[in-house]
Amino acid sequence: MSAVQVPRQLVLALDHAESFAREDFLSGTCNAAALAQIERWPDWSAQALAVVGPEGSGKSHLAGIWAANAGARFLAARALAPTLVPTALATGAVVIENLGPGEFDERALFHLLNLAREERAFVLLTARSAPAGWPIGLADLASRLKALPVATLTAPDEALLRAVLVKLFADRQLAVDESLVGYLAKRIERSLAAARSVVAVLDQEAMRQKRPLTRALAAEILR
Repeated sequence: MSAVQVPRQLVLALDHAESFAREDFLSGTCNAAALAQIERWPDWSAQALAVVGPEGSGKSHLAGIWAANAGARFLAARALAPTLVPTALATGAVVIENLGPGEFDERALFHLLNLAREERAFVLLTARSAPAGWPIGLADLASRLKALPVATLTAPDEALLRAVLVKLFADRQLAVDESLVGYLAKRIERSLAAARSVVAVLDQEAMRQKRPLTRALAAEILR
């Protein structure tokens, strides 16, 4: 088993709650523009917005911030069906999570966007890539998606990655020193998903080995 696979399997065994409150969102150059678009609601340029970024980049956190303000309900993209469209906007706002090309009902999404426009309701979509580039069979939906405003999240810089690591350790009530944070920030993939993964693995391994969380332990595990 490779070193890359081990953390993924360890993380799957953990159940750690993460806050999606506004005060827990760490802003940096990678997400400041997207956060500004979210907080501009309800003064959006359209009734819908797509939040786009790689896995673990903060899409769900931004969606959570917006949902709390807009009173939005959450619906998984795979669960979106024509029969659900009439009630999806019952609160005037809905988050459709994890949209991906070929992974949702095109007619249902088209009718949902139309209904939002008619009722002056709001739709927030989360996806890993911009919908404008997806192969869409329904021409009218393809046109809508190409015109959809997009809030883009990119990889964090080192300063934000350090701040995220500190927060993730603090969420687990773990006190760590700057040398460990700096060591990790320079060696893991520059993504929020990687930060979550390495913190989870270090926490589990420290408990399993009954050792303090130190740079030396991190070096052993990352090797």
